[in-house]
Amino acid sequence: MKISTKGRYGLRALIDLSTHGNKGAPVLLSDIARRQGISEKYLEQIAGRLHKSGLVKTVRGRRGGYLLNKPADEIKLSEIIEILEGPINVVDCVGKPGFCEKSAICSARDVWTVLNNRIAETLSQYTLQDIVNAQSHKIGTENPMYYI
Repeated sequence: MKISTKGRYGLRALIDLSTHGNKGAPVLLSDIARRQGISEKYLEQIAGRLHKSGLVKTVRGRRGGYLLNKPADEIKLSEIIEILEGPINVVDCVGKPGFCEKSAICSARDVWTVLNNRIAETLSQYTLQDIVNAQSHKIGTENPMYYI
């Protein structure tokens, strides 16, 4: 399984939003894009998905922007990745057994299923807050730049 730029940039944007959206102040997408070195147009697409899923909310008006819709310690990495990348499946037959006529007798599929479950389990063990905390320890809290 390879996580695309959509997943990586989305996580970076959420880390930024969590870090800079303190005290309920909305964060401008343009500020996130500038700090993270991400195209604002591309970030708009990602933010749209995050908003549609309910993970972030928008605040309109002069002091508007984006905010997390729930605390960072309640947002699992698995949730973020599934919103941006779709279901976690290392191969198609894991998520869709009917995809291949040999699924029922394929011993390789058993290995892919174990691998898939471990990836999903690992992503579920970490929250956005865990990543924010780890990032803060690595680079300090002033003007963080994230490389994920």
